[in-house]
Amino acid sequence: MKKLNKKIFGTLFFSIFGTVTGVGIVVPLLPVYAHNIGASGLYIGLIFGSFSLSRTFFLPYFGKQSDKKGRKPFIVAGLCAYTMVSLSFILANDVETLIGIRFIQGIASAMIMPAVQAYVGDITPVGREGFTMGLFNMSMFMGLSIGPLIGGVIYDSFSLNTSFASMGFLALAGLFLSLFLLPPTKSEMVVNRGIKPLAWKWLIQDRDMVGLFLFRLAYAACIGVLWSFLPVLADTEFSLSSSSIGFLVMLGVFSSGLLHIPMGFLADRINRKMMIVLGGLIISYAILSFEWTNSFNDLVVASVLFGIGGGVAMPALMALAVLKGNETASMGSVMGLLAMAHSLGMLIGSLLAGLMMDVFQLRYAFPSGAVIMAFCVGLFIACTYHKNGKPAKTDLRTGPLDFEI
Repeated sequence: MKKLNKKIFGTLFFSIFGTVTGVGIVVPLLPVYAHNIGASGLYIGLIFGSFSLSRTFFLPYFGKQSDKKGRKPFIVAGLCAYTMVSLSFILANDVETLIGIRFIQGIASAMIMPAVQAYVGDITPVGREGFTMGLFNMSMFMGLSIGPLIGGVIYDSFSLNTSFASMGFLALAGLFLSLFLLPPTKSEMVVNRGIKPLAWKWLIQDRDMVGLFLFRLAYAACIGVLWSFLPVLADTEFSLSSSSIGFLVMLGVFSSGLLHIPMGFLADRINRKMMIVLGGLIISYAILSFEWTNSFNDLVVASVLFGIGGGVAMPALMALAVLKGNETASMGSVMGLLAMAHSLGMLIGSLLAGLMMDVFQLRYAFPSGAVIMAFCVGLFIACTYHKNGKPAKTDLRTGPLDFEI
């Protein structure tokens, strides 16, 4: 039985932890900063949406290329680009420049995430997909939990430019870890297995893959709504400090991250689809409840509940994704598609919520996320339901067969 390579896992874990912590420092501050320099709700949505737009276009390409050429080249190149782009935020002084920088940052991110997640999938032991992916996802959730809190403190104590510099420094640390500690590309399993990755025409027709894609899209749309407009709601209607806003954003991510290891362990033992549906329903109610908040405590409860929903659903979803990647010899493409769903969801969620804010009022931004999530939970059930109890398997050479994920 294959054992987890702890050196590779640890390097990927701490590289992404540092990078994502840097992102977490800055992202919750951007909506308030943009709002203060005159950005409308739609423009705030575009700041987040431009990042997601470029990721959406480039993720499938880089995911596919990592299946052919290995994971390390894309991880190192992406982290290098991310470092330089992060520091360029210091030079931005208008909304249009912020949108452009976020667009380029999305391309750098598209190089990193599918390659990193595929690398983890490559080294994951059979039967421990939920636990391993849940453990790895802790790197992102811990970074996004700590980042907003640190960012609020840095902004209140120093300046926004100091926050941008911190993001660049942490990305640079991740770059050095990956460059010097990951094994040479020629030793990677993906370049030595001698199996051609599955053709796209089969992968995108797989009903289970469609179901995973839609759920990930809906979850990301809800995140896009919260990250774009929870800081604005907290600032304009509750007059909270940057530190308090960072704490609110941290709560949702932190509560989700805490559940990833136990829920990943559980996902290796019970019905994963049931966990995804339950998590989706919790997410729908949680994001809807932001419309009814009347106090800081209400915001706290809604944020924690949202995190719980993600913590229940995502380890199970990523476990199914690892199985799909192994079965099709297309781990990078599978992870690229799911990351693409995340980016597209962030784009849809932030733009739709911004439009709802401009047409109606700020609080109407949140129900839009709940509608998307509830609708896609239904689509997930429809896509992953199979009359004979077994979904369609795809052979690496000839197409659909039968197998169960």
